[in-house]
Amino acid sequence: MNNKQLLGALALDLKRVAIGYYRGSTIMSERFFEEALKRRNEIDSTNLKPYLVKFLNDIENLNKEEKKAAADNALLYSTIFQNASKVSA
Repeated sequence: MNNKQLLGALALDLKRVAIGYYRGSTIMSERFFEEALKRRNEIDSTNLKPYLVKFLNDIENLNKEEKKAAADNALLYSTIFQNASKVSA
């Protein structure tokens, strides 16, 4: 898969993390969080803009945040990566 596809898939995983937290389904959120981390490791960050690399690194901190903040940030990252998948890489 190329970076565009991987960024799009990462965006979907993060959106599912956010939905899970909003619905109170911690198990679902944790499962898709693991998938998001796997997807993040597949992305070749050498061709990405610095702000995207920063957000890729920040994904790891989602599980350390309060659930509401984690849901908000997961949705934010999802939107950023979805937009990036449309224009970059």
